[in-house]
Amino acid sequence: MKKYILSVASFLFIFSMPFIFSKIFIAYKEPFNFLENPLVWFVIVGFGLIMFLKEALSNLIVKKANELMPENYIKVQSFISFLFLFLTPFVLAHVIDSHKNILVWIGIVTFGLVVFVKEFFIITGLNKIEELEMLKAGLNPADVDKWAGFKSFIQRWTKSKPIEQESEIALDHNYDGIRELNNSLPPWWIYMFYASIIFAVVYLLRFHAFDGPNQETEYHLAVAQANKEINKYKQSTPGILDIENVTLLTEKSDLNRGKAVFKLNCASCHMTGGGGGIGPNLTDEYWILGGGIKNVFTTISNGGRDGKGMVAWKKVLKPKDIQKVASYILSLQGTRPDKPKVKEGELWQEEVENVN
Repeated sequence: MKKYILSVASFLFIFSMPFIFSKIFIAYKEPFNFLENPLVWFVIVGFGLIMFLKEALSNLIVKKANELMPENYIKVQSFISFLFLFLTPFVLAHVIDSHKNILVWIGIVTFGLVVFVKEFFIITGLNKIEELEMLKAGLNPADVDKWAGFKSFIQRWTKSKPIEQESEIALDHNYDGIRELNNSLPPWWIYMFYASIIFAVVYLLRFHAFDGPNQETEYHLAVAQANKEINKYKQSTPGILDIENVTLLTEKSDLNRGKAVFKLNCASCHMTGGGGGIGPNLTDEYWILGGGIKNVFTTISNGGRDGKGMVAWKKVLKPKDIQKVASYILSLQGTRPDKPKVKEGELWQEEVENVN
């Protein structure tokens, strides 16, 4: 039983290393700088030592299970296996973020299969060694219960009684041949109950006695981190266009493009001349969600009022086209369309910064 548990733990440990190294390479700018990041080296050296010990154990198992196999072959096989299992996680860690690349998935699946096959052969070797030892002891391997360890483990963690011993825990209650048994609570349930009590005490002290971050605080921290990453992305991508840097366009080519977009997408609600239909009049100085290039750009991008405003166009139009159609709309100010709609919203006056 123990060898199966250790084999599963070994598989999960080795297979998870590419993902762990991937997170390390993202978190540290210079992960291999020992003076700045000694923890990274402790992880790498620890992983290397574990793989070395695992290969040494595998070498002994193979040698003992098959004494006819050449010793040099075993050593070469173990050395190649060590290099593959130790170096592959570093390779996959550098490309694991490219999850859309089919080659990355092939590499991850192949690595997992190799580790699985490796563990399978180790288990097979251990089973063969156990059978040889049984034969030397005069026992027939077929007569030995291989699942005895697993059954003993289940028995310890459930405290279940065999059917033959149910009379020992039977109560006096008997209804239509159905007896009630006085089974004790299984240890796994009791330990989980104790663990939940310990967790509750730690949680109470952490978040209610020592001012740990609550959900609201964590939300604000997450929003602040997201805004920081957004600003970093904007700085690294000068060509990006949003409300912070959008400006009014006046070139004829830009306005013509905006006019074409307006006729195709906006005229059905605001009419060709912008006088308004289902939507409001765009030629007067009254605006429901504010005038000016920034407000108009935002309204087109994110949509109008909830429930009765227009849809958000940011998933349909590119930012540049939204800027051009917003500029074209503002160029309609003061024009006189046919049958203009009555004024809606509030009078908009552009704020002018005073420069002293």
